[in-house]
Amino acid sequence: MKNIVLIGFMGVGKGSTAREIVRRSGIVAIDTDDIVESMENRKIKEIFKKEGEEYFRALERRVGEWLETSVRATLVSTGGGFYKVPNIKKIGKIVLLHSSFEGIYKRLKEHPDAKRKFKKRPLFQEIEKAKALYDIRVKEYKKIADVIIDTEGRSVEEVAKEIIKKVMK
Repeated sequence: MKNIVLIGFMGVGKGSTAREIVRRSGIVAIDTDDIVESMENRKIKEIFKKEGEEYFRALERRVGEWLETSVRATLVSTGGGFYKVPNIKKIGKIVLLHSSFEGIYKRLKEHPDAKRKFKKRPLFQEIEKAKALYDIRVKEYKKIADVIIDTEGRSVEEVAKEIIKKVMK
């Protein structure tokens, strides 16, 4: 089985969906942001603050190269900008988790731990900037996706079931 690579805008539910797919299928899952943090032994927020975005994107490219050459039959949950790694199509089947910006914002706002969810995504403190980035990225996500799964107003369980049915069978 090829890798399955979950892409989508921050807050769309890539991590939650990955955990549910693991629970239902037993597939191994990894998260590109977790790998970057492990490589650097610090949080992404700190990497951005001290080293800048270009440095962070170079780390993502290293992770992309490793995934392509060393990882098989794995569910890969990615950061919102990971879709830009040049070899992403070689890593596995690209599954876009898609929702409107308003749907993502509502999902985060209604989460039981909403304060932590927003703190983890500081860009959402400036809604106009976040929306502008979303508008750019959503078009790019759709261009590279092999499969698009609509998450708007759906439970993590429903989304996970659809991915298992469409991509893993």
